[in-house]
Amino acid sequence: MQQILVVEDESVIRGALRRLLERHGYTVSEAASVQEAETRHNLADFDLIISDLRLPGAPGTDLIRKAGEVPVLIMTSYASLRSAVDSMRMGAVDYIAKPFDHSDMLAAVERIIADHPKGAPASAHAAAEEDSPASDIIGHCPPMVTLFEHIRKVAPTDSTVLVLGETGTGKELVARSVHRHSRRADNTLICVNCAAIPDTLIESELFGYEKGAFTGANASRMGLIEAADGGTLFLDEIGELPMEAQARLLRFIQEGEIRRIGSVQSRKVNVRLICATHRNLQSLAAEGQFRQDLYYRINVLRLELPPLRDRGKDILQIAESMLKAQAERLGKGEMNLSPRAIQAITTYQWPGNVRELEHAIERAVVLSEGPEIDNRELGIDLELVNVNRLRGQTGPVQSPQAANPLGAPRNITSDPTEDLSLEDYFQRFVLEHQDSMSETELAQKLGISRKCLWERRQRFDIPRKKAGSTRRKKAAS
Repeated sequence: MQQILVVEDESVIRGALRRLLERHGYTVSEAASVQEAETRHNLADFDLIISDLRLPGAPGTDLIRKAGEVPVLIMTSYASLRSAVDSMRMGAVDYIAKPFDHSDMLAAVERIIADHPKGAPASAHAAAEEDSPASDIIGHCPPMVTLFEHIRKVAPTDSTVLVLGETGTGKELVARSVHRHSRRADNTLICVNCAAIPDTLIESELFGYEKGAFTGANASRMGLIEAADGGTLFLDEIGELPMEAQARLLRFIQEGEIRRIGSVQSRKVNVRLICATHRNLQSLAAEGQFRQDLYYRINVLRLELPPLRDRGKDILQIAESMLKAQAERLGKGEMNLSPRAIQAITTYQWPGNVRELEHAIERAVVLSEGPEIDNRELGIDLELVNVNRLRGQTGPVQSPQAANPLGAPRNITSDPTEDLSLEDYFQRFVLEHQDSMSETELAQKLGISRKCLWERRQRFDIPRKKAGSTRRKKAAS
């Protein structure tokens, strides 16, 4: 079981982070300062150290040198973004902004521990990565072999890259692989999900602003593009970028400079741009929903990720790798897939792609009473899979009971006896309330992040309402 040290002087945050990590199978120790961490613990014993940047006494970055080969993840607020970038240049493995989304923290922890196995010398780890242009992506089918070859050719250049693929296929993994094998690998990679940031904030997040630029701008702030200077900027779901921000982004690509909001001076930046989308940008451009000149600027080198359903034997290999990782993380011992589970995994269409498979495996490991995973724990009705294959249907086939074995809410329905699955509940709630609530309010009521809300909208094909129409309805009422 992996051991994590959390160094945070705020006891509430420290305790909440400990509970989150322990719920997901990690052993967690605590400290309120760098001095306490050194005094009470042997830093070399840990698989990962998560530290706040600002601590009483020495800053959290001091742990980078003291921890040796143990990776250090720095927590910081967006107001301290420049310091976070500096900490990565000092050797921090990554940083995460506070307040952070629980799923983002868990994903970062899992990725960092997987990339930095305890006891492996740094030279051996680097040599292992050189064997493949995407060592953290499993794939042997022809489309993936082609993708790896393209990554190998694209990575050493400074050209803009456009990664195409359905939601959940792993576009961010591809972007990280391109950066890791580029000449900028020792510098910063900053990832931004354009769909997860409100339209009113996206420009200030990307380009920064000067003090007094607008109400609430009490101090100047660096934007994410400027923070990536010398490194790589990954803009995920660029198709969701508002038109005003698209114009600013185009100037940055053309001139290699940015201007903070409220500033009259431009700043030169040296940033390699990687973009990703699941949408057809060419069609959006033809419909006037995406700037054609920006499309031509980012469509330089294209990398295409196949959907999981088209990856043949890779599907089972990915599932078995996930099963091993989840079983180890949750302390379940060695586990295996039953013949029916293998049949279900290889015949189900996986509309949510690798992300959906990962969630199904995690749920199965949690719910399984023994060492063998069956299709029931995966939430896949094998009979419905076969029926829908005969009909040529490619959408989800889970029954409400299989999809939600832990039980689902019973409200938001005209029939109080109807047993809603979580998917049904989500769709009904959004459809009934999206005209009267903002995206932020919807996400808060559902208990999920804006990013998760957007991803589920894509999965269930529920278009996002324009902000203007919602305001008009509220005004009319």
